[in-house]
Amino acid sequence: MRGLADAERIRRFMRALGAAADAEGAAYLTGGTTAVLLGWRASTIDVDIAFAPETDALLQAVSRLKHELRVNVELVSPEDFVPVPAGWEGRSLFAAREGPLSFYHYDLYSQALAKLERAHAQDLDDVRAMIERGLVEPARALRAFAEIEGALFRYPAVDGRSFRRRVEEAFRDPGPR
Repeated sequence: MRGLADAERIRRFMRALGAAADAEGAAYLTGGTTAVLLGWRASTIDVDIAFAPETDALLQAVSRLKHELRVNVELVSPEDFVPVPAGWEGRSLFAAREGPLSFYHYDLYSQALAKLERAHAQDLDDVRAMIERGLVEPARALRAFAEIEGALFRYPAVDGRSFRRRVEEAFRDPGPR
């Protein structure tokens, strides 16, 4: 049985994945993995990751490592749920270098928007944590949403009006404190 992934288990996975990589590349951590490594959650159900490029060596390593390290792995990124703002790669936060593989936290604005679209309770808590920790600036997040809103037609499962309402609620200016 696979267990929850805490920071140490995620780091072991990253080290082993870097050792298995056969070429220079990037691994983008997202979702609960980012939440654990940046410190607002103690664990996550699975390691959420995407690769650029996605090579056979990395995919074979994931298949092997999930069993060896008893960790769930999901190949996923915000782009699987919503369009992402241009330049997301440059906004992705460097996390570590393991062998030829550079690990980044996928652009937090893209992650926040994807979480608001899904709107699970944990996702909404994660967005609040990103704002409270200063990792996502509300005004900038609203601009990011405005940038992607016109491309929502490419995601027919997304209800644009509901998504817009959640984004506005999450990032509205709370006024003076």
